[in-house]
Amino acid sequence: MSAATTRSRTPDRLCAEAVDLARSAAEEAAAPGVVGEHAGLLSEGDRVVTHFFECKELGYRGWRWAVTVARASRAKLVTLDEVVLLPGPDALLAPEWVPWSERLRPGDMGPGDLLPTDAEDLRLEPGFSGEDEPVPSSVVSEEMAELVEAEDAEVTAGAPANLLVAPSRGSIAAVAEELGMRRARVLSRYGLHIAADRWEEAYGAKTPMAQAAPASCVTCGFLAPIGGSLGQAFGVCANEFSPADGRVVSLTYGCGGHSEAAVMPKPPRPAPPVIDETRVDPFPLRPAADSGSVLVGADEDSAELGHS
Repeated sequence: MSAATTRSRTPDRLCAEAVDLARSAAEEAAAPGVVGEHAGLLSEGDRVVTHFFECKELGYRGWRWAVTVARASRAKLVTLDEVVLLPGPDALLAPEWVPWSERLRPGDMGPGDLLPTDAEDLRLEPGFSGEDEPVPSSVVSEEMAELVEAEDAEVTAGAPANLLVAPSRGSIAAVAEELGMRRARVLSRYGLHIAADRWEEAYGAKTPMAQAAPASCVTCGFLAPIGGSLGQAFGVCANEFSPADGRVVSLTYGCGGHSEAAVMPKPPRPAPPVIDETRVDPFPLRPAADSGSVLVGADEDSAELGHS
């Protein structure tokens, strides 16, 4: 350890004794009556010492007035360096500042609020590529540009969203608008994935409602399909009695309002009773006279088969 380092850790005697000078400077910078007792000192270097005083200001619990004094080499006069209010080890501090883009949560926006989108937002990507030339798969190709004069067409440079008037017939912007592509940016793959994860978590197959549903939304008549790649996994619920009415739901979601939940199979009809308890069957105690094969009063010799 060098001698210079050792000297810097040992407070200078004259600077350490200049407590009254430091208190006067703190009281001059602060409001009356807010400078408290002396709370120690700290050696900042050779002949440089910082004195700490308690702060009695309301709302500044644990803060300290820090007054730094110093003196020149071989000089006996201590001079004032600076006076600041610094937080102590147990000071009450404001929470760490967080940018608005990280503080914003779904549902925070109200009427009239504007949410600017970063130019490098990962959720978005350009709706078309190239400013002066169309993409290779576009119907407006080099052949179209060669026929501008013959067809009275106009190839407009720049993004279609920047046009102030309706694009002319035959321009790139006109074709893009006709094909539903007049958007400067569209959802990127990352934007599609995070939206799908968010919707799946809110109205997906793992929710308690879907677990108790009789069937999934893919077979429900109240499901309104949506376009694009998200339409392969999601739709919009149009059942006013469903908890997901007007919401984007997963095709694996379900609820008790399924369109086919009320179509119940008919209960089986019981077989007709074997015994009819509403009718009485008479049973004679003796057999009837005409119940045999031989008539009553006939001679036995005349009976061919005899008595039955």
